[in-house]
Amino acid sequence: QVQLVESGGGLVQAGGSLRLSCAASGRTFSTYRMGWFRQAPGKEREGVAAITSGGTTNYLDSVKGRFTIPRGNAKNTVSLQMSRLKTEDTADSYCAAASRVLGWATPRGYDCWGQGTQVTGSS
Repeated sequence: QVQLVESGGGLVQAGGSLRLSCAASGRTFSTYRMGWFRQAPGKEREGVAAITSGGTTNYLDSVKGRFTIPRGNAKNTVSLQMSRLKTEDTADSYCAAASRVLGWATPRGYDCWGQGTQVTGSS
């Protein structure tokens, strides 16, 4: 398994940009699919973006064209680059690692989770 630590959350004005980072420990990091999830107050956790070990990416429809998920296997990192943020992007954001083959946006398909970091888009 891997251990995950997120950083980079904060408050940003609508229309601004923010980059979340996830540092992973563990020698098998490169074999995992990595994902970013978010959970807004009173809502279920939803998948935002994911990237496979081979570099295939998936995105939530509402963030396509605004978010990207770069991955650095050499440094055991995965990021979420967010631009043109909206107030509805406000949520606790989580990095996750999956060794199983389930839907990329299915939380139960992920084995390991970070502690979360808060993202707030202000109007």
